[in-house]
Amino acid sequence: MRLPFKRYRGNPIITAQDIPYPCNTVFNAGACRFGDQYVLLLRVEDLRGISHFTLAWSKDGYHFQVEGQPWITRAQEEPFAEYERFGIEDPRITPLDGAYYVAYTGFGPAGPRVVIGATEDFRTFRRISLATEVDNKDAALFPEKINGLYCMLDRPGGMGGKLGSIWITFSPDLIYWGRAQVVLTPEAGWGRAKLGTSTPPLKTPHGWLVLYHGVRHTPGGRLYRVGAMLLDLEQPQRVLAYTPHFVFGPEELYERTGDVPNVVFPCGWVLEDDGETIKMYYGAADTCIGLAETTLKELLQLCIEPPHSDWEPQGF
Repeated sequence: MRLPFKRYRGNPIITAQDIPYPCNTVFNAGACRFGDQYVLLLRVEDLRGISHFTLAWSKDGYHFQVEGQPWITRAQEEPFAEYERFGIEDPRITPLDGAYYVAYTGFGPAGPRVVIGATEDFRTFRRISLATEVDNKDAALFPEKINGLYCMLDRPGGMGGKLGSIWITFSPDLIYWGRAQVVLTPEAGWGRAKLGTSTPPLKTPHGWLVLYHGVRHTPGGRLYRVGAMLLDLEQPQRVLAYTPHFVFGPEELYERTGDVPNVVFPCGWVLEDDGETIKMYYGAADTCIGLAETTLKELLQLCIEPPHSDWEPQGF
């Protein structure tokens, strides 16, 4: 149970060979349900090394059909074009206010910054704001307003070998953001170098459940693994509990070998209609997409283990 995710036996579920046009790799996909289908918003890196987003659809959450052309590419109009000149990366999808909001990284000459856009139908897409300055990435929106404000987790800094922490920031309109507070910082162990939000927050009776990635520098390079944390429902800047160890890490060959080896990097997950089963979609070695499953109860129980929580939820 300490490593609660079970990999789908058909992994990887999407590789570059499944993209119906020339590309280098596919990885780090946002995920959600839309009607009776599962949607993945794939980060696809073209042969120049510039990323864009392409949609993939599935009836069962395991077998996906990739659309024949990119859906979202680099902005051509200002003010977004300058900050997306080198590509767009790592989308996270959040259903909110009757739409599907996408927080992603725009990458340009000045560095990475967070961009927010939205769609109602996964056909049209509109950009809303450049939500942060550089250097900032790994952003995910909460699926509802809290105390009248939109909330977003992000990760300012962490570039060039510097430490990076998970922060939260608030907005009245998805455009102007402020009141930033640090949420979780690196500590000795598996996430010593930097942390970053992986999945959009999932509301549970016990708090907002979030997966995050931790990076550790090793003699063989960087190692990306995944932990879980639980945030207070009314004060989401407050960490109620988090896993004292990683809950998912690279093990398989497709996770160990690729453009960036030893990486598992979730950007999306889906809670099934049974209210328990979780499907997590993750990039593997920046080269393909994998799927792993667990239960809500298992993740919550791991979060509240000591030594990182003296908080005891009700209802287990």
